[in-house]
Amino acid sequence: MNESIYKILPATEWQQALDAGTFTGSEIDRVDGYIHFSTAAQVRETAAKHFAGRTGLVLLTVDPDCCAGDALRWEPSRGGQLFPHLYGALDTACVTRADPLEPDGAAHRFPDHVPP
Repeated sequence: MNESIYKILPATEWQQALDAGTFTGSEIDRVDGYIHFSTAAQVRETAAKHFAGRTGLVLLTVDPDCCAGDALRWEPSRGGQLFPHLYGALDTACVTRADPLEPDGAAHRFPDHVPP
């Protein structure tokens, strides 16, 4: 298995995805035409940049091998880094964990399984 990838989203959106069996993306994902993910090395910066101070979030841990064929693409983004982007819906069965992600001071408190 490849290294896990991560998605931060509001808990309400995750619950809707669970009810539907698929996640079609947050508003920014739908505008951009793909679901934004981060690697372990990128996810803390993603949280700080896009979710600072927000509560009620969930951190999804996703098995990239489960994502449909070539729909998962690694593309340059912030600072030229390659980020995983999913062009299509995410089957909730590909999510191996869903952990609360709450602020802890100026940053968020990440679960122990996410490498620093």
